[in-house]
Amino acid sequence: MIRHIVFFTARDPGDVETIRDGLAVLADIPHALKLEVAFNKKTDQLGNDVDLVVYGEFENEAALAAYKAHPLYQKSIDLVRPLRELRLAADYDTTTAAGR
Repeated sequence: MIRHIVFFTARDPGDVETIRDGLAVLADIPHALKLEVAFNKKTDQLGNDVDLVVYGEFENEAALAAYKAHPLYQKSIDLVRPLRELRLAADYDTTTAAGR
């Protein structure tokens, strides 16, 4: 399984809800096993710069690629990109992840 995690910050704090709405479009893409869009609770003692998180689980790399190729993915980009400051993304394969 591939986990896809993306962090966003807003240029203007007043746009965080609008960004969330633009990211929520991603939930209508059928290729994810699970997809969540959430506000950062900002409770970390060392840093709370991130405003929003997108978390997705995909069966494999092909499913993730199909998700990114879907027209709603581009629609979300078009809605969010003008309002965001930072976007950091990471994808990893759970079969190679260390831990419990």
